[in-house]
Formats: sequence, structure tokens, C-alpha cells
Amino acid sequence: MTSSDPSKSAADSSTSDSSTPAPATATPASATAASTSAAAASGSPTTPAADRSGNSAPAPTSAPVAKKIPHERTHHGHTFVDDYEWMREKDSPEVIAHLEAENAWTEAQTAELEPLREAIFTEIKNRIKETDMSVPTRRGGYWYFTRTRAGLDYGIHVRVPAADDGDWTPPEIGEDPLPGEEVVFDSNQAARGTDFFSLGTFSLTEDGRYLLYGVDTAGDERFVLRIRDLSTGEDLPDRIENTFAGATLDPSGRFVFYTTVDEAWRPEKVWRHTVTGDGAGAVACDASATDPTAAPAASGAEDVCIFHEPDERFFVGVGFSRSERYLFIVTGSKTTTGYWRLRGDDLEAAPQEIWPRVDGVEYSVEHAVVSGEDRFLITHNRDRADFDIVDVPAADPTGDATETVDAVDEPAGTGADPTTTGRRVLADVSGLRIEEVDAFADFVVISYRRGGFARVGIVRLTGDPTVPYAPLVELPFDRETGTLGFGPNPEFDQPTVRLTFTSMSTPAVVYQHDVATGTDTVLKRQPVLGSVDLGAYGESLVWASASDGTRIPVSLVYRTDLVDVDEEGLPTASAPLILYGYGSYEISVDPYFSVARLSLLDRGVVYAIAHVRGGGEMGRHWYDEGKTTAKVTTFTDFIAVARHLVEAGWTTPEQLVATGGSAGGLLMGAIVNMAPELFAGVSAHVPFVDALTSILMPELPLTVIEWEEWGDPLHDPEVYEYMRSYTPYENVAEAAHPKILAVTSLNDTRVLYVEPAKWVARLREVGADVILRTEMAAGHGGASGRYDAWKETAFDFAWMLGVLGRSDVVIEP
Repeated sequence: MTSSDPSKSAADSSTSDSSTPAPATATPASATAASTSAAAASGSPTTPAADRSGNSAPAPTSAPVAKKIPHERTHHGHTFVDDYEWMREKDSPEVIAHLEAENAWTEAQTAELEPLREAIFTEIKNRIKETDMSVPTRRGGYWYFTRTRAGLDYGIHVRVPAADDGDWTPPEIGEDPLPGEEVVFDSNQAARGTDFFSLGTFSLTEDGRYLLYGVDTAGDERFVLRIRDLSTGEDLPDRIENTFAGATLDPSGRFVFYTTVDEAWRPEKVWRHTVTGDGAGAVACDASATDPTAAPAASGAEDVCIFHEPDERFFVGVGFSRSERYLFIVTGSKTTTGYWRLRGDDLEAAPQEIWPRVDGVEYSVEHAVVSGEDRFLITHNRDRADFDIVDVPAADPTGDATETVDAVDEPAGTGADPTTTGRRVLADVSGLRIEEVDAFADFVVISYRRGGFARVGIVRLTGDPTVPYAPLVELPFDRETGTLGFGPNPEFDQPTVRLTFTSMSTPAVVYQHDVATGTDTVLKRQPVLGSVDLGAYGESLVWASASDGTRIPVSLVYRTDLVDVDEEGLPTASAPLILYGYGSYEISVDPYFSVARLSLLDRGVVYAIAHVRGGGEMGRHWYDEGKTTAKVTTFTDFIAVARHLVEAGWTTPEQLVATGGSAGGLLMGAIVNMAPELFAGVSAHVPFVDALTSILMPELPLTVIEWEEWGDPLHDPEVYEYMRSYTPYENVAEAAHPKILAVTSLNDTRVLYVEPAKWVARLREVGADVILRTEMAAGHGGASGRYDAWKETAFDFAWMLGVLGRSDVVIEP
């Protein structure tokens, strides 16, 4: 039901794909929160309908009509009759046949858009530097980076040796290999012969000899772990199946720590696997079958379960601190967090709790060395909704955890005894929503939100135990709008930090900030090829008023020569507009640049992001006001934004298409029911449209943990009635609907394919013009290879342009 990156597609960057995790020491997974041949690059973005033998089948002349098998669902004295619940049987030949019939109908209904799809695919491909490379990142004695090659779907992870310990300037790289460059992992080779590929773990030993990697070739987020000896290029015999993403390799290479899931696909256990190296006594471990009661054992024995979280509300993650001195185990629900620690030099010990887990208190832990002492920097909300930061001694972090703020959190820079008393890191946090803390040897980096935008600040470590922290210094950028983000920075001793800036009209800029001198060095600007004039694009930030008077920020981007905007930034004529929304899980959809989006802007379309409540853009209250029994606020905010854009002259209902995915797909389903007259079309990706049914089924993946996001309708009749009032599938009614495109994936474990399949069948009952496209070999994020992802984007864009009446617009290549 969640989406880790709800607004971006693989079309946004040439070096960002599902095979490219950052080559850094693993960090604890947040618990609250693809190779094909070169011929694929020139293939058509669409494929004709085919029968099971692979031969082209005649195009259908009518939409599929799903049969009805009444299924009663009774809760709290209410019975809902679901005629399409039979579609939940994923392995049923009848269900597969129905999804294939829907795909054939969608292909027939969009066949006239094929030339436009081909044009958009070509535009994306020609504007992205297919043979490219990421900026090298220092890890241990090497610089790691990723190369992409024209015609290949996935990244190739490579490295070159650092000159010496003081080498912190990344090497300049081109298309030709550098001296000493070696391939660490080629995802194209690993993906050969598969329809889907995702790399869920990429963890290295400190000396760079061993690589732990995890692959998923089905899209169901079940990963197989292997260890590669980079000195030989061969994999060790160790093999661990059915794991969750985010495993980590002990910096010395002795142990692997990984998580496994329960029947509801909730990460619940942390395991320690002893690496044998020579294969003697190594176990090919099927993690789903491993005995959780196994006692600690010597090298070569069965893997040991070192932590189990039985509470179904909590996810479990594991990873090393940047300093590598501690291994952290984190458990998190939507509202509560717990942390446990093991010292890096005693990894076979029992985990020790850092702060007692208290319902409603969220916190995260970062190890720092402050004035020569090991401290834990704890970002928490125990006394401030938008979080604060306190440091506590690593030797005794729990001593102050249950005390009041006045007794514990002395202001930063006081003379409080650092061995016994927690200290506030920041003297003033007013106006800040603190999100993340990253500690280095000489400074601390703090990521936060201020005024609705993502910011980054630096706190120097003074070395003085009486005044350990210098004041926060915010890193500026000279734009009204934009997103400043913290990049990959894996080394504890590094004197610089990697940052990225982007905006709706500014391609991503990667730069390095020298903390000691305050100087910035641009390392890379996102390349945009072809005849693109970046100066032709403008962006605006406008505010819409919600029904309760709350001001909702809206980010817009457009071609200034195609969209009429006066000197005050107000439109002088309406234009076709695509409005994106998400609004769940406190995920902030920050302004960002997209190469693919240019194909819309160049056809005179305005693209807008509605930063509605339920997200995190304006602070924790923004999230709280759009969740559980306030969820409808997300929907009414989006509708208010749409009305504002119409009333302000940006667009008209006949020129307005809404789009969103996952929980944003729930938003799409809700607005179709609540305000269908406002939209000409709605594009819903992996939409969570049968929300009540799913949240009533604790056996489904992710359901129980979701109760803190949506409420618990299984046990609470008021929540049941509230969710019943808005869940899209159950509220489809006779009305004049906008055109609707629903996109799903058969192997999605987060939002099951059955939700949009049922929704489409019900919509078709009431005469809606709706089509369903199911990716038959992918998961929640869709196709894994970049060329297939570009084709999916081209399909979606072409459909929306068709609805907007812009499908016949021809632009310069």
C-alpha cells in the first residue's frame, strides 16, 4: 500500500534504475515508512495482443464483461456483496484470461496512440544520455560509481582505487574506463534470461574484497542473497533465499545480517549468517524454513535468529552505523519506534535496547563521537511533534529516556555532564520539521523541512565537552522553490558532503560541500540532450484554499512560450494541465526535474503537484490532518486544488487530467467518485482502490501495520463506517465519469492486482470509459528495465495527451 518514490519514474535519470543502490555501508531500513539485448532499445513501446502460442490475435470489438459471483463480507452488522472477489485467485486460469482480455482491450482502444507512444519513447531516449555514469562515491579504499551503456537496461557497478587516505576529490570520468577500473557487479549479466530484475542489497566489506548482493527476478520483493569475492569474481557457496531487502555485510566480512518475513510479508526476524569463505560447512539457507529458535552456533552451522518482533504492527530492519562501530536493529510501526544495538566488535552478543519502546514515540539513532566519547544522537518526537535531537552516552543511553524534557534536555552548549545527562543538539528548532541526522567525525548534517521545502544544515563539532555543538548553519540555495537533498555519504571520516539540488525546471545538480571552507564544487549536472532549451521552462508556486481555509501549496512547471503567464505569475489563458497527487504516509513529494516530463511540457501542457495533507511537506501536522479518520481531507484538498486551478484560469475541467499511484491511486479513485465533473481523465497506477477490503484482511501483506495509517475497521465499527464512506470500489455510482486508465502489476505485493481489476469491472458496470493495463511480470514499481520503464511512461503520457486533445501535436526532435 506504500510507494517509496511515488512521484518519480525510471525515465527521470539515466543512472537511476532498480539495479543501483548506493555503494555504502547499509543503514537500518525505515520501519515507518532490471538484462535485455541492445535490440530492446529500439523496440516499439507497445506489443500487439497475442494468444498463448505467441501469435497475434484479432483485436477485440468490445470490452471484457466480468462475470459476477456474489461474495458476502459482513462486519459490524453490515453486509457488502462483492461480485468480483473471485478475481483474487491469482493462479486461476480464468483470472489470468480475464486480465489478458483486459490488456487486449486496452491495446485495441489505444492503438491509434501507437505513433505518439513511439514518438514519446524516442524523445525520452534521445534526451537521456544512455551511456552515462554516476558521480564516484568514496567507500573504503575505492571510488565506486555506476555506468550505463546504450542498449542495456541496467547499471554496471564499477570502482577505481583511491589515491590515498586523504583523497576526497572524486575522479573525473568519461565514457572510456579509467586506469585500474574494475567491474564490481554487472546487473545486465545478472538479469540475463529474466523478465524482471531488482537489486535489493549491495553491501561491501571495509577492505572492498567481498560484496553481498540480493536479487529479485519476479517483482514480489523476495530476494536471494549471494556473496561475491571481488578478488576472483566468483560467488561463495553461501546462498540465502526468501529474504527481505536491505541485508548487510559485517565490515570484516565474517557475518551477514538479514531479515525475513512472516506470512503477511512483514519483516519480523533478524538473522546472523556466518560466512565460511571456503564453503566448508556452508548452508544454502531457505530463510523461510529456518528454525527461529536455533541457538547461537559456530561458523558453518545453521543461521541464528538474533531478534524476533512478534507484534504485527512493527517492521524490522538492520544495518551498521556509518562509523561501523555499532549494528542497529530497528522496529517501527506508523507511530512507534524501538532501537537495539550491538557493538561492532562483539556481534555475537545479545542486542541491547537503546530507549524503551513507548507507544506514540518515534525515534531514530545515529552514532557520533563527540569530544572523544561515543554518543547516540537521537531524533525523537517524545515532546515535540516536529521532532528534536538529543545526544545521550552510548554506554548508558536509557538512563534519561523516561524523564521529562526539563530534566533531560539541557540546551545545546551547556556545561551539563555529558556522561550522565542528555543534551539538546540544537538550541532553536522553531519552524523546523527535523527529518534525519547524519554524523561524521567532525560535524553533523541535519536534514529538515522549513517553509514546506527540504533543507540541509551543518553543525560543527567543536571538540569542547562544555560546548560540543556549534550553531546550525543552513546551506543556502538562490531559488524561491526547489529541493536540496543529502546524497550518498558513506564514510565517517570524510571532510565533505555530497548534496543534490533540483527544482521543477532545474535538472539535478550534484555538488560537494567542503565543511571546513564552506566552498561548493559542482560535480555533475543532469544531462539533457537534444535541442532542449532549459531556459524555456518556468515554474510557479501557488496556494489553493481548502474547505477549512488551510492553504495548500501547488508546484507548477510549463513552457513559457506555450503557456501564457503574466509578470505576476498568473495565467492569462487556460491550458491543458496534469495534476499529480499522493498525500499519504507523511511522504513529501518535493519539486523535482523530469526529463520524460518535457514531452508533456513541449506539447503545451502544464504539470502540477498538489502537496495535499496526508503528506509531510508542511510538517507533522500536515500528515496528521490527512490520515485515519481525517483521510477524506486528502481528497478534499486535491479537489480544492483542482477547483483553484480552474478558477484561477490555469485550466478548465475539459483540459484537466489527474494522476497518482499506490496510495495516490486511492486518491484518484476517491476524486472520481466525489468530483467526476472536474476532470476529463484520471490515470491511476497500482491504485489502492479496494482499501476497506484489504484493511479488513490481516492475512494480507502489510495490513496490520497499516491500521495506524488508515484505522482498524476490523475491530472498530466507527472506522469501518468511515472507510466505507470513501473506499472507491464500494462507492462507484451512476454518474458521468471522466476517462480512466488503471495500471497494475500481477506480482505486486503492496497493492494487489485484484483491487484495480475489481474497480474497473465495477466502473464498467455503470458505463465508465475505463481501461486496465496489467504488467504480467513486474511488481509495485512496474517494469524494472529502463527501456521498458520508458515505454510504460510513453504509454501513460500518450493516453493523457489523447484525453487532453494534444495527441496530434508534433514537436522538434
